[in-house]
Parts: sequence; C-alpha cells; structure tokens
Amino acid sequence: MLDLLFEDEGLPSFDLPEELARLYGGSLGFATPRLYANFVSTLDGVVAISSVPESNRIIAAGSEADRFLMGLLRACAGVIVVGSGTLHGSPKGLWAPDGPHPPTGDALAELRRRLSLPPEPEVAILTRSGSIDVAHPVFEKGALVLTTLWGKAVLGTKLPAASTVVALGEDLDLGETVAWLRERGHAHVLTEGGPTVFGAMVAAGLVDELFLTVSPLLAGRFQPDDRLQLVEEARLLPDAGVGGRLSSARRSGSHLFLRYELTRQPQP
Repeated sequence: MLDLLFEDEGLPSFDLPEELARLYGGSLGFATPRLYANFVSTLDGVVAISSVPESNRIIAAGSEADRFLMGLLRACAGVIVVGSGTLHGSPKGLWAPDGPHPPTGDALAELRRRLSLPPEPEVAILTRSGSIDVAHPVFEKGALVLTTLWGKAVLGTKLPAASTVVALGEDLDLGETVAWLRERGHAHVLTEGGPTVFGAMVAAGLVDELFLTVSPLLAGRFQPDDRLQLVEEARLLPDAGVGGRLSSARRSGSHLFLRYELTRQPQP
C-alpha cells in the first residue's frame, strides 16, 4: 500500500505483524520515551476546517493509505492526546486503532500484544475551561480529562463514571501534562490534537516526531477564515525556530507520507 522512497538507516524497529509490515513498506518503531504527532495536510498547508465536522477526512481525499497509517500510529501508542477542539470536531471519534482501517484490526491488536500494551490506548482530552461535550461517546469508554482546578470544578460529576478528571494545577501546563502521562506509564504518546495543541507542544519543545501526510488537494483560503494551518497560535520564527529532519518518505498514488524528527534550529 505504501511505497518506500527513502528511509534513514538504523531507525527503531518494532516487531510488526507481517500484514502491517507489508502494507507499510517496511518496519516502524520508536525510541523510548517518544511524543509524536500525526497530521494530514493539503498542498497549501490546511489541516482542518473548523466549521466542518471530521474535516480531516475531506482533506485526506479518501486515502486508504492515510487511514491505515493513522491506525498503525495509534496502535504503537500508550495514550492518544487530543484537544477540546478536536473532540468537538469528531463527534463520534473513539480514537481506537482499528477505527480508521478496520481490515487491519486483527493485525493491529496483535501488534499491541507484542508491545505488551493493553487492547486500546488511553484517550486523554485536554481542556483548560472544562467546556466539553460530556455526552461524547469517548467518555463512556473511560477517557481521561486533563484540566485545571477551574475546569474540574466546572465538570463536577457530569461525566460518566468510566471517565477520570484530573486537575493539573491552575493552568494546564503542557510540560507538566506530558510528565504526568509519563508517570502514568505511557512511554509513547501520540497527539492527534489540532493545530493549536500541536503548536503549543512544539513551542514547548515537547514533540519529538511529526508524521505528515501531504494530500494532493488545494484548500484555498480567504479572510475571515476557519481553515487552519499546521501550527496555530504559536509564533516560532524568528525567535524559536523549530525544524524537521526528514527520516522517512513514502508514497501512495499522489499522496506523500513524510516522517520528520523535530529539533530546535539555531537562529542567526
């Protein structure tokens, strides 16, 4: 399904089931600990349309390979972190590994067994204000809600008993949040948060790797606009340069699948 174009030698390699290795075009693995992000973007850099539910499906242009990779990356994670905006934009999302690509469900489950992970990753919702849809189906499955003291007070006992609300101080500091997830035992953290969460994490130096699917679509933009680019509400250049070192490139049809290691870049 994915044709390998380029890959660094010596990348970490998990023991993938044969079906997953065949579809991915090789192996996949992560150093420990690792926080990685996954996005699909149009050619002109749009990753979400906030007024359109599940706009990532439109942006992905029906790519089965993108859905497969999404499931594979979820299967490697101990926890998947999303923001309240992503929660709102995915009214039926459960963030299960087999959700995007059901045909590989059995192989993804086998991968998690080989990695000594539970059947499904935890889902952690970030919200400072506690303003979330408590009827979202992910909470019936037992999601974590990581919030502030104020957010916890707002939520009270509104969530289903299966979910857990954790107050991480008066402000939801992302560094402390990731440290808390590590202490909970999550060595591999996947963020599927939107561009605001991603931008804040990158600015804080928390994101180790970015998996970026480049769709062959053009989105276009106009003002005012609800079309969001990869990084929102974070100024990186010229003071806080962050760059990517390409470690892998694959293709499927006209879609590109790029893997970058993110590092701080010295500025002149």
